[in-house]
Order: sequence, then C-alpha cells, then structure tokens
Amino acid sequence: MSTTIPGDTPSQQVFPQTLLTGDHWIEKLRDGQPVLVRPIREEDRERERAFIERLSRQARRYRFLGEMRSPTPELLDQMLHVDYVHQMAFVALAHDNGELREVGVSRYAASGDKDHCECAVTVADDWQHRGLAVLLMRHLINVARRNGFRQMFSVDAGDNQPMRELAGFLGFTCRRDPDNATQVIYMLDL
Repeated sequence: MSTTIPGDTPSQQVFPQTLLTGDHWIEKLRDGQPVLVRPIREEDRERERAFIERLSRQARRYRFLGEMRSPTPELLDQMLHVDYVHQMAFVALAHDNGELREVGVSRYAASGDKDHCECAVTVADDWQHRGLAVLLMRHLINVARRNGFRQMFSVDAGDNQPMRELAGFLGFTCRRDPDNATQVIYMLDL
C-alpha cells in the first residue's frame, strides 16, 4: 500500500512513499522482496564499502565513470556525509544470510547553486530488475523537491543502457555531454 507524506503537494505525490516512521520505510519490490529504505548513516561505512566492492566491474565503471576496486577512506567520508538538504542519500537494506546488507543507494548533492543537484543511483547486480532503482530515485526526487531544488541531473556513460531506461521511465531528458562525447547528461525538472 502506498501513501504520501502529509504536507506533500499534488505535484510531489507523483512518487508516493510508504511511510513506516519519520525516516525509514519498509517497501516491497516487484518480486515481493521487502527492503528497508532510510537515509545513509555514518555506521553504514563498512556496508557502503562492501557494497561498492561487491559490484561488478561494469557496475562500478557506470557508477564512478572509471575503474575502481575499492573506495578510499576520503571517498567514503564524502559518500556518508549528508546534511539532508544539500547532500542526501538513501540506502536500501535487505536481510542476506542473517546479515543486513546494502543492496542499493541513491544520492544527490547540490551542484554549486540552490537550484540544481546532481544525482546517482546504484543497485547491486543481483538485485537489479526488481524496481529498486525506481523506488530509491522516487524517494530522492521527493526530498530534492521538498528542499527547493528546481532541477536534478546525472552525468553517465553513454553506453549505460540501464540508466538510459531508468531516466526515461522517470521523465528525465537526455543530451550529450558537450565536454565528453562518451557521456550523456540526464535532466529532470522538479
């Protein structure tokens, strides 16, 4: 069952959320699998590191637009720092062999002005095609709207077909990156 957060305007209700408490939700994916979605926290450092390291080489290349095996401590600091306005990130967690495992993450960061934020979403290889990226992005889009951003964008590899499909489904427009012919920029008016 989906409900909206009290106080959302009709335009914000395009992406409803299932509200469990003030800052986390338990939602079912298309295949019925439940996931816990909540803002990322400092105590997620090891989960975030393990999540990145478990990604396939291609998934890491798509996420970071380059080769990387393991995140540096500085990158983890940056990824775990959220202030709920200028930087925000949601993690999706699921039980895996008795352990709570990160299976997806969406994030945005203000891009230097009060109107634009850059976003990214990554889903574990074995959790793709279940609707998790859409769910994570809907939460992120709602928060960006409530925080007054007017446009969300993402810079991605031109050959990233899953992102092309997700961006199109969510209503993002696409254009070639004028500074790098191998990349595209997706934009969503909020």
